Amino acid sequence: MSKPVKTFTNQLRAARRPPTTAASRADRSGKTIRDAVHGDMVFSSDEIRLLDTRAMQRLRGVKQLGLSNLVYPSAVHTRFEHSLGACHLAGKIIESLEQKGVHRFSQDDRRHVRAAALLHDITHVPFGHTFEDERRIAPRHDADPSRLENALADGVGDELKRQGLLPAIRPYLTGGILATTEDQFLRDIFAGTICADLLDYLRRDAAFCGLTIDYDNRIFSLFTRLGGRLALDLQRHGLFRHDALSEVVQVLRMRYLLTERVYFHHAKVAAGAMLSKALELAIAAGHFRYADLIQLRDDAFLHVLQERVESLPDVRQLLTSLATRQLYKPVFLCTRDGLDDDYLEGLRRQFHENADGARTRLEDELCTAVGVPNGSIIVYCPSPDMALKEANVTVQLSENHSAQLASLHHPEIETLLLRHRQLWRLVVLAGPHFGRHDAKIRRALAHLCEERLNLPNQIARARSLQKALIFPA
Repeated sequence: MSKPVKTFTNQLRAARRPPTTAASRADRSGKTIRDAVHGDMVFSSDEIRLLDTRAMQRLRGVKQLGLSNLVYPSAVHTRFEHSLGACHLAGKIIESLEQKGVHRFSQDDRRHVRAAALLHDITHVPFGHTFEDERRIAPRHDADPSRLENALADGVGDELKRQGLLPAIRPYLTGGILATTEDQFLRDIFAGTICADLLDYLRRDAAFCGLTIDYDNRIFSLFTRLGGRLALDLQRHGLFRHDALSEVVQVLRMRYLLTERVYFHHAKVAAGAMLSKALELAIAAGHFRYADLIQLRDDAFLHVLQERVESLPDVRQLLTSLATRQLYKPVFLCTRDGLDDDYLEGLRRQFHENADGARTRLEDELCTAVGVPNGSIIVYCPSPDMALKEANVTVQLSENHSAQLASLHHPEIETLLLRHRQLWRLVVLAGPHFGRHDAKIRRALAHLCEERLNLPNQIARARSLQKALIFPA
């Protein structure tokens, strides 16, 4: 007696279901992924197949913030999560532009932008920003064509071919000049000044570092197209909107605070300098090649490096100190105060780019002069060109007037630009253990740094300022 009832129930359910279409079948074959930052994110079946390639799955083991987890223990989120978030936010920007009637995207446009956003980090290596941007051991991840070809060969290329996307997607991932203005506009959505990439990592980095800073989702309603490029609309009906400007300033404020508190945190800087020096010494001894990093995850790289430097005691000591969080301490510090642009340019060439081995030579000379093992002293010099590039975004101020945000002479924007540039530090770091003569060696080393660099040591001044901020009179 139960069978007719069951059959009738199934027929009733089927009658209530919407008709099955190709689009609805595609939606059901996709996937909803729950994210700690953005909540539910929906990906098509084609995007899921890209996610399941080896090159993308490797990013599960590459931390977004490198060694920042030594400062913020929960900052262990990965480039895989960030790639998902960037794709999701690229979709939100597209949706906002279409709702406003700013731009009509074809189905191919949507697929291209979302796929490129999903794949934009596949060329990253473990601790890539530390090695490539800070220490300049190798070119940036997006400036090495062979690295992209390697990633494409690791499953991504075949899947893009299967989907008919490879010719369209490859130029987006090279970082070069694109063929048309339309292509450039589409790339701006995930790789512009203020874009899906930035908006994901700002929110994600802040959340996993436990920092209570965020931007408002209203920022997505400001996107527009201007002069063939992605821009932000700060006007309505020809009238300038101060509330819209405030939303954009909050993004700049957030970018500055993360740079100050996370990306250039003194302990993270010391840890990155130590790992970079260990890799440099291993490469110089012929025990490692930078190209070996391409297929590795963070933990695998650290394990392989440890095994390959077994016969190099100086490098082993560096890695042991890093593994036990015995971080190097500054013995010399110089800010950009009083240094002109030409002098800063010279410091950049010598100690950021290591032109003609100047940085390596100074480190070796300092180690020899105070009688400590090679690798015990490290010169850290970021590029003095520390611009808050997000301030270069184009904004629409009225129906007929647009400008770069930085040109508005807004007091808070100018303050943020100045403070961001003032984060620059040239630092000489020394190992934590010099035996019973530790204090004497550090004093001698500080004096040597002043002589060799012909710059005053500002450590005492920096500590006095810090003390004054913590314990004001």
